Amino acid sequence: MPPASSVTAILVAAGSGSRMGGELPKQYRPLGGKAVVAHAVDALAGHPAVGAVRVVIGTGQEVTAREALGERDVTLITGGAERSDSVRAGLGGLEEGIVLIHDAARPFCPPGVIDALLEALDDAAGAVPVLPVADTLARGSERLDEIVDRRAVLRVQTPQAFHVEDLAFAFSETRGRPATDESSVLLAAGLKVAVVDGAPELEKLTAPGDWARAEAMLAATFVPRTATGFDVHAFAGDGPLMMGGVAIPHERGLAGHSDADVVLHALTDALLGTISEGDIGVHFPPSDPQWKGASSDRFLAHAAGLVRSRGGVIDHLDCTVICEAPRLGPYREAMRQRIADIAALPLASVSLKATTSERLGFTGRGEGIAAQAVASVRVPQ
Repeated sequence: MPPASSVTAILVAAGSGSRMGGELPKQYRPLGGKAVVAHAVDALAGHPAVGAVRVVIGTGQEVTAREALGERDVTLITGGAERSDSVRAGLGGLEEGIVLIHDAARPFCPPGVIDALLEALDDAAGAVPVLPVADTLARGSERLDEIVDRRAVLRVQTPQAFHVEDLAFAFSETRGRPATDESSVLLAAGLKVAVVDGAPELEKLTAPGDWARAEAMLAATFVPRTATGFDVHAFAGDGPLMMGGVAIPHERGLAGHSDADVVLHALTDALLGTISEGDIGVHFPPSDPQWKGASSDRFLAHAAGLVRSRGGVIDHLDCTVICEAPRLGPYREAMRQRIADIAALPLASVSLKATTSERLGFTGRGEGIAAQAVASVRVPQ
């Protein structure tokens, strides 16, 4: 096993994903709230032996790739027309050591597979994960001509591990020859490629039907979490007042260090609670002058971003506003849409209700407004 953080991982993400359909290449599409390529990067970067991740992208994909990967510490490299061109671009500047080559369209990678690949390099130039073929194999077109012995056939997956100098030599020996992966390049150059047990999780996303399988696989690794949030602000000064990111006409505003948006504050606390990240005061302390008068959409967007940075999926946000006035009916849909926009959710995932306290308590006396929120999310186990 190589020392910790000594392996470079190269993620090939330069394809157009045309077989999947749609305008956005499959590696950049969301899967469980996170881009496919981001899943693949996290699987590689999370292994202790991997010290750097290079993502090879297609021409003109820089903005799309960066949006999909967020703040992840990766190097973006523009690839070529063929897979081998992209892999060679990813190898640029590497002269020795070990490299893992992986497909961005394979979002899941068990760490045990990487362990086995690196161990297999002790006596081989390369190593690949494989699965046996379960179906009967045959040659023929319009009819069966010959049954192929499936015991002699293997399904080759990625990531594939190589000594950098051996892979570079193989490319120099086979330049110009078509190759579907790097193991075939090594074999064509006469080098030894070892095999290790692959995994069903490494199946590639190729056709639309693969998406449902990947979603089901991902769902099995998630647990649901629910948390509540509560906020209250007193009336003070002149209106309008902010609620749900919308300016609502009213003779009085709300008192608070920021813009006192009681709805967004309650929703922020609910989301922070789902990942045990404290409350809004921990992240945006009222003692800090930079948050004086700040727009509360920044708070909700921050909390939603934290959930997603943990690999979480936000399923639903619900908020109940408690006040005698103003009436929220005319502004309800605008507030729902604004909350959905801030949290990057579909409108159907946001619920907003209003009630009174039957003239009881501080809200009943018209002294302020309260809001109670609930967030439902799924997070990785």
